[in-house]
Amino acid sequence: MNEIKVILKDRIDAIEKRILLVLEQLDDQQVNWRPNESSNSISNLIIHINGNMKERIGSGMNHVPFVRNRDDEFEEQFKTQAELIEITKSLFSELRETLVAMSDERFAQTQKIGDRELTNLAIFIQCATHFSEHMGQILYIAKIIKDGEYVTTSVPKKKPM
Repeated sequence: MNEIKVILKDRIDAIEKRILLVLEQLDDQQVNWRPNESSNSISNLIIHINGNMKERIGSGMNHVPFVRNRDDEFEEQFKTQAELIEITKSLFSELRETLVAMSDERFAQTQKIGDRELTNLAIFIQCATHFSEHMGQILYIAKIIKDGEYVTTSVPKKKPM
């Protein structure tokens, strides 16, 4: 199980790093920009990731009381860039701390998510993939906003010769 912990921690660290690199490029207005009424802002996506983590990891695994209103996560709202950086650091810190403390027995424990019974290991894997999906949306929104000024968070594209 240690190998799985190492792989998950690596993915969690990479997702956090890339989200923070994007947030550092944007101002308060930009992190709250929505491409259209039916789309989410970067603020919405980070609040949604945070709600998901608090529900499944914080409440489900660490037994920290949390009442989630998922629909509210997608309502138009305003968060500052600094607030989003703090939320991001805090949520990934709790995720990482919980992961490191997991034993094989705790990974095997289950919790009910919707109408499914999932192991804590399955929930960690689901969180990593879910957060990665939303990270892609965050990166794409930032690229739209910054255009040619966007600084990539991964391997840069080769320049034409």
